Amino acid sequence: MTASVPGESKRADPRSTELRAGRGAFPRSARLLRHADFERVYKLGRRHFSASMTVFYWPRPEAGVESAKSPAAKSAAKFPVVTGLRIGFTVGRALGGAVARNRMKRRLREAVRMTWPAASANVDVVINPKKALLTVDFTAVVNEVSRAFVAIEQKLAGRAALPRI
Repeated sequence: MTASVPGESKRADPRSTELRAGRGAFPRSARLLRHADFERVYKLGRRHFSASMTVFYWPRPEAGVESAKSPAAKSAAKFPVVTGLRIGFTVGRALGGAVARNRMKRRLREAVRMTWPAASANVDVVINPKKALLTVDFTAVVNEVSRAFVAIEQKLAGRAALPRI
């Protein structure tokens, strides 16, 4: 039997917020969590295609900019305004068993952590992998995610630069 000191543990608690933040975990504010958020991105957003994934994105309007009659305004009025990039992942059952689907999500999550854009607009992003994501080298996945973020930023910047008629 070994003696232990109260208040000290032999190893760090893996649920500790300091350790999770150090590993680059997604804060709750950077994740899409509600079904309605995913549906809004699918219905109102645009798409970016790549070899092993499809990226859906929807630029969230600024607070007070959108009309009060729009469906997005009604649902956004219930919840606090979140700024910055929010990301969600969806992997359908058709892509494989639970092990394969979870592996796809882990690979995508790590690729997003590695390529997180520094200055991001108010955008909701949903990434849908294709079956090929499991066989592609991880550096290729990181490159595809990075290219998707660049393409989204360029499309949103070009859209903002166009004059409204």
